[in-house]
Amino acid sequence: MPFDPKHQSKTIAQGTDKTANRAMLRAMGLGDREIYDQPWVGVASVWSEATPCNWNLDEQARFIANSVAASGGTPRRFDTISVSDGIAMGHQGMKCSLVSREVIADSVELMMRGHCYDALIGVAGCDKSLPGMLMVMARLNVPSIFLYGGTILPGHIHGKDVTIQDAFEAAGAFAAGKIDATELKSVECAVCPGAGACGGQYTANTMACVAEALGMALPGSSSPPAVSTERSLFLAEVGRQIVETIRLGILPRDVITRKSMENAVAIAAATGGSTNVALHIPAIAHELGITFTLDDIQAVSERTPTLANLRPGGKYVMLDLHAVGGVPVVLKALLDAGCLHGDCLTVNGKTMAENLVGIEIPEGQDVVHPHTSAFYPTGGLAILKGNLAPDGGVVKTTGVTNLSHTGPARCFDSEELAMAAVQRREVVAGDVVVIRYEGPKGGPGMREMLGVTSAIVGQGLGYEVALLTDGRFSGATRGLMVGHVGPEAYDGGPIALVRDGDQITVDATTGEISVAVSPEELATRRADWVAPERVLTGVLKKYAAQVGPACSGAVTV
Repeated sequence: MPFDPKHQSKTIAQGTDKTANRAMLRAMGLGDREIYDQPWVGVASVWSEATPCNWNLDEQARFIANSVAASGGTPRRFDTISVSDGIAMGHQGMKCSLVSREVIADSVELMMRGHCYDALIGVAGCDKSLPGMLMVMARLNVPSIFLYGGTILPGHIHGKDVTIQDAFEAAGAFAAGKIDATELKSVECAVCPGAGACGGQYTANTMACVAEALGMALPGSSSPPAVSTERSLFLAEVGRQIVETIRLGILPRDVITRKSMENAVAIAAATGGSTNVALHIPAIAHELGITFTLDDIQAVSERTPTLANLRPGGKYVMLDLHAVGGVPVVLKALLDAGCLHGDCLTVNGKTMAENLVGIEIPEGQDVVHPHTSAFYPTGGLAILKGNLAPDGGVVKTTGVTNLSHTGPARCFDSEELAMAAVQRREVVAGDVVVIRYEGPKGGPGMREMLGVTSAIVGQGLGYEVALLTDGRFSGATRGLMVGHVGPEAYDGGPIALVRDGDQITVDATTGEISVAVSPEELATRRADWVAPERVLTGVLKKYAAQVGPACSGAVTV
């Protein structure tokens, strides 16, 4: 049967019993054509003044809405929240970040269901807003298109490009006495020149690439900077395309499949992307009733070469990728390598392979390589398992010079305790820093550890120590840093039983993460272990009671 463009809005558009409902719409200037004849399109953005990532999304959403109206749809704009990972980093506010992913998905769902919108355009900028939008699209299964708000332009200092990563690492260098206060202030004032999400292949840019690889974003829409004039072309096209997508009846569950999720992992692995994809892709899969495991991520990463030279493991930022053709160039390189399912449907009605016809990998550049000259033979994500992490942990390997480390444990029961020790210079070369009770339930909220990892790097120890946590990392983290260690400490996972001085081995080449303690000794420690007491209120109390393990995406339903 043909798809009904007003499959939801007809609930309100039809019937004399909905006269009052329609009167409310007329108060906002809608007439008969907008109410009765056209599909209603929710244009959801995460605009706020909380973060530069989302700072200009209201302008982008307004442009899109105008395009929807000009194309024969009835746009209805609304906003939802977004927590800035960069501003929330390094204090208790970071506990709110991953929680915000669920709130974003839930709030958009409520707006869409409550007002009977027929289709959804989701515009997102900061880290958790991207997976939050993709999750709700999969959940609602109405015609949907995702649009990334765009990357920030790089800052400049001393003749080189800098990003927010440099600011975090400069703080560590200052604490170590390597730079003075004047230099630190110069970095602070240079790294973020305006609107847009963090410039390297951190979580926001990684998930923007994922959206294109999933087929939920229009080809080429993810790389133009937030403030570029080129974005207007994509903003107009999104508005036109959603009306066509409605006409064709293309639904997110036609587009997001196991094969397209493998494409999503492939582009994250090929670009040295954020370890947070190991949370977000399983969470998107969960919305579809699909189990997508850490083992699935490992299998894709192992067969995918690293093809892009992007920070933090490489040299370049998203602006440089845009200059050589954007995300489609990486997808074409993956297709040529046999690492992409080209038959997957995308939101414009074409297959992935059809979208990539005519795309070429430019010569004479060092940002994206063909598979014949890959930067590394495998992808930048590795899953580690062992007696310290039976459920697994995840590490980004791109650019890490030392992939194996054995040393004594230095255990900390919170991020703050670890940071204080690092700043006191108590962490030394050879140590394995263990930060626990920071998991989804134990945090609660699974904080990122960029402050700690950057301080370690800033002190020159980035490749001299290893770090493992049941929390997670920013996409800007570099070094032998293992996150998502599960089961988490608050659930009594082995990470809760480690003691200072225990010898820990982390080996990203063999996939091992283990502690040299006998099963009998671990059993004795487990018998004595008691979960720490805590007092929670509000949303964090609700979240801790509902959230599942990191290996399954840290979902709450």
